[in-house]
Amino acid sequence: MSQARKLVIVESPTKARKIQSYLGDGYEVEASVGHIRDLPQPKDLPAEMKKGPYGKFSVDVDNGFDPYYVVHADKKKKVSELKKALKDADELFLATDEDREGEAIAWHLIQELKPKVPVKRMVFHEITRDAILRALENTRELDQDLVDAQETRRILDRLYGYEVSPVLWRKVRQGLSAGRVQSVATRLVVERERERMAFVSADYWDVAGTFAVAEGSDGGQPSFRARLTQLAGQKVASGRDFDDRGRLKVRTGTVQLDETAARAVVAGLEAADFSVRSLETKPYTRRPAAPFTTSTMQQEAGRKLRMSSRQAMRTAQGLYENGYITYMRTDSPSLSKEATDAARRQAAELYGTEYVPGAPRLYNSKSKGAQEAHEAIRPAGDSFRTPAQVASELSGDQFRLYELIWKRTVASQMADAKGSTASVRLGATVVGGAQDGNEAVFSASGTVISFRGFLAAYEEGADADNDAAEGAAAAKETRLPTMAEGDALTGTDLAADGHSTTPPARYTEASLVKALEERGIGRPSTYAATISTIQDRGYVITRGQALVPTWLAFAVIRLLEEHFDRLVDYDFTATMEEDLDQIAAGSRERVAWLQEFYFGEGPGNVGTSDALGVDSDGGGLRALVENLGEIDAAAINSVDIGEGIRVRVGRYGPYLEDLAAEVEEGKTPPRASVPDDIAPDELTVDKARELLAAGADDGRVLGTHPESGNPIVAKNGRYGPYVTEQLPEPDLDPDLSAAAKKRALAALPKPRTASLLKTQALDSVTLEDALQLMSLPRVVGTDPESGDEITAQNGRYGPYLKKGTDSRTLPSEEAMFTVTLDEALEIYKQPKRGRGRTATPPLRELGDDPTSGKPIQVKDGRFGPYVTDGETNRTLPRDVTPESITAERAIELLADKRAQGPAKKRTPAKKAPAKKAAPAKKAPAKKAPAKKS
Repeated sequence: MSQARKLVIVESPTKARKIQSYLGDGYEVEASVGHIRDLPQPKDLPAEMKKGPYGKFSVDVDNGFDPYYVVHADKKKKVSELKKALKDADELFLATDEDREGEAIAWHLIQELKPKVPVKRMVFHEITRDAILRALENTRELDQDLVDAQETRRILDRLYGYEVSPVLWRKVRQGLSAGRVQSVATRLVVERERERMAFVSADYWDVAGTFAVAEGSDGGQPSFRARLTQLAGQKVASGRDFDDRGRLKVRTGTVQLDETAARAVVAGLEAADFSVRSLETKPYTRRPAAPFTTSTMQQEAGRKLRMSSRQAMRTAQGLYENGYITYMRTDSPSLSKEATDAARRQAAELYGTEYVPGAPRLYNSKSKGAQEAHEAIRPAGDSFRTPAQVASELSGDQFRLYELIWKRTVASQMADAKGSTASVRLGATVVGGAQDGNEAVFSASGTVISFRGFLAAYEEGADADNDAAEGAAAAKETRLPTMAEGDALTGTDLAADGHSTTPPARYTEASLVKALEERGIGRPSTYAATISTIQDRGYVITRGQALVPTWLAFAVIRLLEEHFDRLVDYDFTATMEEDLDQIAAGSRERVAWLQEFYFGEGPGNVGTSDALGVDSDGGGLRALVENLGEIDAAAINSVDIGEGIRVRVGRYGPYLEDLAAEVEEGKTPPRASVPDDIAPDELTVDKARELLAAGADDGRVLGTHPESGNPIVAKNGRYGPYVTEQLPEPDLDPDLSAAAKKRALAALPKPRTASLLKTQALDSVTLEDALQLMSLPRVVGTDPESGDEITAQNGRYGPYLKKGTDSRTLPSEEAMFTVTLDEALEIYKQPKRGRGRTATPPLRELGDDPTSGKPIQVKDGRFGPYVTDGETNRTLPRDVTPESITAERAIELLADKRAQGPAKKRTPAKKAPAKKAAPAKKAPAKKAPAKKS
């Protein structure tokens, strides 16, 4: 009989390996690999349940919002493994993350494993030996309030998505989705684009020059730049003085210079005597930023490291699981006493004791509903490893993010930066011209840092802000010469310059995260997933770092604003978040809350905090959906551009429609596709007319097709230039109904069409080129092993090979016409790369493999570096780097991989399980809401 051991379950294999190394042989550490159970899709419910109370949502809304859970098909094997491991254990430690999701994973494990041994909840904020051993000694019970909060959130999102999304399918497009946070995030991005579309630019001029103290111009005194700020006693307008309609915010006492006036000032000051009118000096103090929370880490990683929110969270997850940083999902900026001492100690060692303040700095959360873990993101341990100390262990994104976290943490416990800020006003009298006799006043400011303090370690980044653009240059550290009121100055390089105001900047991922957190919408730990979702759904695209909404997003948000206004109201969404936090704290009851959200207010109901409810009249979500009334799909999917032109969101993408054009009765107005690379705010009336004119162009006739005799035409389309065969107009029976006519047209042959290659142009493409393009897809040959036909073809993302359902990118467009069967088979032997990725040279070459006789290469893949001989791939172990691996070690790794044999293919899970027990109620805890196991 084997000796009993203690079973510890965590979420990830990486976390399991790290913790196992600390606990030793008396413990077995296994990973659940995330959630093992979830609400199934209603179509995947057992047959006997599909017509019952769980049939619509997999939640019984009429009986306490009771959820029905199933084990994921790909987790059944894992659950069996965990049950087997539990049989040999005398104690079970659930060591999942200490947040709502982690608590819920632990609860689901208990429900599914049904342990008969003592169960302990083990929590920690960092994966170090000391932290893990402390957690073993200080276990606790499962927090049922956190479980209820996670379950409420999951059910809420199911109700929201399953009730609202079908409306989008009917009125906008199939396959769309709505969500509690994703829809509000999309609305923010759309509203910013609307502001840009409505923005009216204002033109203004200013005057700037270089000045120096007259007596000290040759004595080493620095010169400085100053800008005209006052003329004839009136403030000279700058960009921040205009509103979004191009008008001055304050007209009285402000003058807007045009080119003539600005140049007159320059001409009148050529020989002027300048002097100091006033000089003001103030002390300058700047405090360090607080240690990172989830939100601020994502923002700063975006600004400084150009990481997406998803990339930052994925990188942080790896650092946490390998013991480099503390838990990365937290709303709290506070540090433990041990961490505070470590930061202060390291700052003193690296920068000197004068850089550490007399007392520790304490930070409190400004977030509306700070919760989750209880400490900021910081380097792990009671003493921090410097970036130099981990440089040999980390590389790429992980090293850069660790360095950022380390700098921010150490700087947070350092002294203030000190210095002084000087502001000077200087002036002269304009001589001659239209401005003759007017007093011109220039201003400049400069900041001098006398003690860098925390800036020696770290300086926080900032988002782009149009209103602050001019002030940013002035705030830059600049040293002004020593001056006194009345001192004479010389002015040189005076010049007039014209400017135009710019629309508000689009959101970046960093600024969108900041906006969501400031409004109390969603949880920072989910922002990365939210942003990824609105990008994957086609609501938002990225241009550089900017988030640009699509016309599809405009249609979706308009429908939600007009018919589900409360669900995308910022305050209502934030109030829901606060209520969910109260459920997590145990001060609000989840069933009552869901009851009011879905069914509406009732006598004595103490559910949601919002006094109005989902439909502003105390009703719930169900009544709102049931009483929507008529929704004009054409209006929802239209955006007016001006002068009778509108954008329509169609099944195949956005297109323009000119309603002001004269057309024959029964004919459609002129239309033209909107190219994907034109952002909504760039689609002006002039641009729209240009696209409509191009769309009306029937194209350039290249000749006739040798087989059909039909004309071949080259023209522009939504996805760029293309060639197409013009088929003769069909001769249909005029008495056909609209539906019959539609069916008849659909049954007609489709014209042969092909996009031009990148190397081809509309004005030079020939008939021969067109016929070659329209011959695609080209049959390359047949795979001798599988018997599948291999074709070369062109797609939206470029040229590729296709064999069954397996596609591979071709190196060039010309290869579509020249690739041979042998070359195609060689391409299929290579590891598959993600879309858009091009072949990269190997990191190293290690000679030939003795078994296959083929060259061994070290390459960088999607999941990290690996060795390959072109037939067998093996990811490098964590203790092996591309630089350190030897040829012998590579041969050994490939041999081990071959010995394992090919990976077994997973068979798809049956939709309806053969055996399914009736839903079992959850054991009573603090409250008694029923749940399924």
